[in-house]
Amino acid sequence: MAFPSIFTMRSRLVRVSMIALLAPAATGAQAFDHTPFDNLLKAHVADGMVDYGAFARAPEFPRYLASVAAFDPAKLSRDEQLAFWINAYNAYTIQLINKHNEKVSIRNINKSIGFVKAYGPWKEKLAIVGGKAYGLDEIEQDIIRPTYKEPRIHFALVCAAMGCPPLRNEAFTGARLEAQLEDQGRVFVTKQPSKNRVDLANKTVYLSPVFIGFRDYIKDFGGSESAVGKYIARYFADGPEKQLLLSGAFKAKETFYDWTLNSQENARAGKKPTD
Repeated sequence: MAFPSIFTMRSRLVRVSMIALLAPAATGAQAFDHTPFDNLLKAHVADGMVDYGAFARAPEFPRYLASVAAFDPAKLSRDEQLAFWINAYNAYTIQLINKHNEKVSIRNINKSIGFVKAYGPWKEKLAIVGGKAYGLDEIEQDIIRPTYKEPRIHFALVCAAMGCPPLRNEAFTGARLEAQLEDQGRVFVTKQPSKNRVDLANKTVYLSPVFIGFRDYIKDFGGSESAVGKYIARYFADGPEKQLLLSGAFKAKETFYDWTLNSQENARAGKKPTD
């Protein structure tokens, strides 16, 4: 039997050592640390309502935004990418509200007045990601929707309004993305009856404009009211409500979308997310 030479053994040890050194760096490149945003959400979001003033005062928030601004999410896995973009959208929405010191409604930002046409809140290129400036609309319509083709992002992206799904009080992560999106859907569809509910007696399904009113979002859920019914049936327990949704034999009616700012200040004034 031939034994390896001292030189061969040393070469192998060097290769093993190099692999060991490089492995942590490769693993680290597959994640982005959303912990600062997660901590802020836990501290300053309750029942979907946001303490915007607390975000404005927190030094951790601009530092988190700076880390988002410098990072290229293309190096992440698919789920990590989507979690990153959802967090970026929600964080920069909070930043937009604070930048303009808005207290009433996001629609007041960059609002058209008379013959003066403004570009609205969602076109302002406030969001910096990987060194490039985006508007919130660009993040949603040009990146998230066409790239990931995930209908449940409509339960996770929060546009600072009472009519939105509630802002989650934790950051999204790739590792928990599936469970987080499912939970967001369940809460929005079954726990907020002013936005979505099933009226069995009248065979009517009341749906948020998120499903049947805004843009062409209905396409993301199958392209028709009956397809929306089948999609949201997943969040209902077996029973007559679920059967009606699956059958498609219902009338769909759009519910009111409340553009009031989803602030804790408004909550203290008696305004609730489901009013």
